[in-house]
Amino acid sequence: MSDKVRKKLPVGIESFEEIVTEGFYYVDKTEMIKDLVYKWGKVNLFTRPRRFGKSLNMSMLKTFFEIGCNESLFEGMNILKEPSICKEYMGRFPVIFISLKDVDGADFSSARSILCSVIANEALRFYDLLEDSDCLNRIEKRQYEQLINADMGITESFIMPDSVLRRSLKTLSALLEKYYGKKVLILIDEYDVPLAKAYEHGYYDEMVLLLRGIFHQALKTNDSLYFAVLTGCLRVAKDSIFTGLNNLKVFPITTVRFDEYFGFTDNEVKKMLSYYGIEDKYESVKNWYDGYRFGDVEVYCPWDVISYCDELLDDDQVFPQNYWSNTSGNEAVRQFIEKMGDGVIKGEMEDLIAGETVEKDIHEDLTYNEIYASVENIWSLLFMTGYLTQRGKIDGTRYRLSIPNMEIRGIFIRQILSMFKRDVARDGKLLKEFCEALQEGDAHRVKMLFQSYLEKTISIRDTFVRKPLKENFYHGILLGILGYKDDWYLRSNKESGNGFSDISVEIEDKGIGIVIEIKYAEDGKFDSVCREALRQIEKNGYVKELKKDGCHTILKYGIACCKKECQVIAERD
Repeated sequence: MSDKVRKKLPVGIESFEEIVTEGFYYVDKTEMIKDLVYKWGKVNLFTRPRRFGKSLNMSMLKTFFEIGCNESLFEGMNILKEPSICKEYMGRFPVIFISLKDVDGADFSSARSILCSVIANEALRFYDLLEDSDCLNRIEKRQYEQLINADMGITESFIMPDSVLRRSLKTLSALLEKYYGKKVLILIDEYDVPLAKAYEHGYYDEMVLLLRGIFHQALKTNDSLYFAVLTGCLRVAKDSIFTGLNNLKVFPITTVRFDEYFGFTDNEVKKMLSYYGIEDKYESVKNWYDGYRFGDVEVYCPWDVISYCDELLDDDQVFPQNYWSNTSGNEAVRQFIEKMGDGVIKGEMEDLIAGETVEKDIHEDLTYNEIYASVENIWSLLFMTGYLTQRGKIDGTRYRLSIPNMEIRGIFIRQILSMFKRDVARDGKLLKEFCEALQEGDAHRVKMLFQSYLEKTISIRDTFVRKPLKENFYHGILLGILGYKDDWYLRSNKESGNGFSDISVEIEDKGIGIVIEIKYAEDGKFDSVCREALRQIEKNGYVKELKKDGCHTILKYGIACCKKECQVIAERD
């Protein structure tokens, strides 16, 4: 297939209609409509990690159900194989669709204002219908004006009163039902983002109270509601956001219902790679972005697969990147690593990094103001937000958990190295001793002191991680130590001579140059691996640049590491 007729990849596009009309590649998830029609409750909540297609699925639902739907948008898609469903539901309902993902303010007043604007903008979509409608009486038109004034700029000082804001979605539902003579669908995407941001900025209780009022009016006491769909990362039932909603059906990542509609299945990924002629990248894509298990289905992260495929089309040699974590601060991982001082937790972290599983109780109804209160809660948070996945249920709420793939493993390792680097700075005495031993060529002291550093962090074991990544881990530890020597000129993986040295150091005021080659010692063969490292330094001429820069004393180190042990052999040039 030529580039001219190949569909574009929808990087960051969450509008179903835009994807279809503008010629983007779409992974068909329209069968979700059939299951929703057959299995829906009055209020349906889907909890999934970010970047797994929640917003796109919600946009697809809106496009399908909303009055005025263009059937051609679904041409060739699975839902058209269900003619009875299409006849009864396609284009048959007024739909209210709001996304709360941008409701983020430094204080409650700012966040509330953004929320008002979100609701007002949605109400404005129906301006031509409702403002001039003969169906609405004077009072109802006044109610509608109260909804839209927040975003019309009629008065800059306008603030939607609490009484109006709390009833806003219910009011809009009633107006739309009266106009169309049909009950309304309400779609609320990323419903819990305002709670997460409120917790972060310190106005959590106020936001809980506000959302509770809005949801109670829109989802419980709303006679104009046909059904509602909400998405989010967490189910926050303990906050009573859904107080009294006995019509709420929750579909978390642990249930088999709807399990294949969020994320890409293996067949869907193979089909995409084949379409773009990059089938040879399947193993890389699978190792880096697969491994999540929702219900009984193993899925890939769509954001990662699309982003990587998009780069591959320009450069077929590009290495898999960490796309998913770049969309967040990875606070859950950082908090977990902070609490890793306990020996048991450190051992479990080593198991996870090694590709093994740990057994944990999962609580799916945590509140945002308690998620970091204990390590036990953080385990649940890591699971629900996609940093860990399940490898089988033991009983009740207890699951076998593992790190899903290479991308997420890299997030954990980077956070561990970041914490290690911070701890290095706290122990100035050990840092001074290590650097003195290194510049004096004292291999024995370097070994003993470096080993003491290794004991302070986790081990990288043999069961999963490939050898180059193990070497990168120890490389990162050494860089974390040497990076605090301000008067040392430190270079990492810099091209030198006929190859690439791991680490080179110039101590200008003393004319000393240091070259360090780190290798992983398979089967604990420390001495032979150290000698191999030194031969590599010699063979590739790593010292040439140091001599060129005026270093008259050159120290070469071969360092072999395995778990928390190491061996060091030094030579002078």
